[in-house]
Amino acid sequence: MPKTSKVLETATRLTVRKTYKLYIGGKFPRSESGRTFVADGDNVALASRKDARDAVLAARAAQPKWAGATAYNRGQVLYRIAEMLEARRGEFTALGVPGDEVDAAVDRWVWYAGWSDKIAQVTGGANPVAGPFFNISAPEPTGVVAVVAPASLLGLVSVIAPAIVTGNTTVVLAAGPQVAITLAEVLATSDVPGGVVNLLTGRYAETAPWLASHDDVNALDLTGVDHPDLAGELERAAAGTLKRVIRPRAATDFTADPGLRPMTALLETKTVWHPKGY
Repeated sequence: MPKTSKVLETATRLTVRKTYKLYIGGKFPRSESGRTFVADGDNVALASRKDARDAVLAARAAQPKWAGATAYNRGQVLYRIAEMLEARRGEFTALGVPGDEVDAAVDRWVWYAGWSDKIAQVTGGANPVAGPFFNISAPEPTGVVAVVAPASLLGLVSVIAPAIVTGNTTVVLAAGPQVAITLAEVLATSDVPGGVVNLLTGRYAETAPWLASHDDVNALDLTGVDHPDLAGELERAAAGTLKRVIRPRAATDFTADPGLRPMTALLETKTVWHPKGY
């Protein structure tokens, strides 16, 4: 046998360590600042203000086409996410996510996929008016939604899914970086167009204020903010651009039936008048 074979037999193989990068515009870039931090022994990208701005640009660029897709198509995409999450179940349990929580996250994607072509029927309709007119109300997406997400997988899914199923795009600040970026890898292989979901890892207090005050962000979800002072600061920053702000007043039980509120909170209602007989 050649000497090289003997070397390969006796050499100790070094494990290839994973670097958890950001997820922006369907790609996995490092932070433009080059900064990283260590989370549970893993190297994770530390998002900067520039990364947040890039994520908003990607979300804005993707929003018109995503909102213009048929509700049926968006439902197909969400169901595909559930399929891929189911297939990669072992990766999440290896990160410490309980198996029951992974199953619940899969079910949550399926649940929202089923609502994609039904939410408009529930929240819209024809209105009776005094006059020879058709008066029709229909829901439309709010636009770009910045989300300060909870750390758990089920919590993360529970804030992303209702936002995107209704045609919004998102910029998500993720507290659990390994779980969040692994979920991003699921999204990247699930027919989700680039820019519909963008995930940033790092410090809430550093990047959230820039998103809260950004002129091109239409709504702010503070579900994952545990500190009242930071939540108040973000609400005040959002007021400068008249953003819609979602701030739960109590801890959210993500295992409970979410109801329609997470979807309707990120919808606008457009009412159209049209004369009859034309």
